[in-house]
Amino acid sequence: MNRTDPLPPCPNPACEHSQVVRNGSHNGRKRYHCRTCGRYFGETEGTPMYRLQTPVSEIAQALLIVMRRGSLRAAEQITGHKYETIGTWLRRAAEHAVQLNAVLATDLRLSTVEIDEFWSFVRKKTRHPTNGTRGNGGAVSSRIERAASS
Repeated sequence: MNRTDPLPPCPNPACEHSQVVRNGSHNGRKRYHCRTCGRYFGETEGTPMYRLQTPVSEIAQALLIVMRRGSLRAAEQITGHKYETIGTWLRRAAEHAVQLNAVLATDLRLSTVEIDEFWSFVRKKTRHPTNGTRGNGGAVSSRIERAASS
């Protein structure tokens, strides 16, 4: 972050007039302090990246592979991250869809069609089955459900 970059807002919803200042770093991640309410927070608080140890670039790459290949397994094989971990990233991304759309469009330069395909895939992988029968796909369906819900 250089001096022209804006400081993040205070994540405390009760803090109306936040005065945020830079407050060093912890484990290589920037820390901030709100002088109004006294809260200390990290740069990723309130984002899908909060409390994740994996670099943002690796997560973005895995999600991009999922979107383009349509498979959590392909992303697992290419990136080396576990299937369940990538499923967790997908779920976190879905919880922050509006903010993530901006990142997908600007940082990754994805088209509107590609972004729509990504969210269609996320919905498909996180949706629960409507009927109780599993048939031959039961083991696969239950693994997808567990990955999406864990």
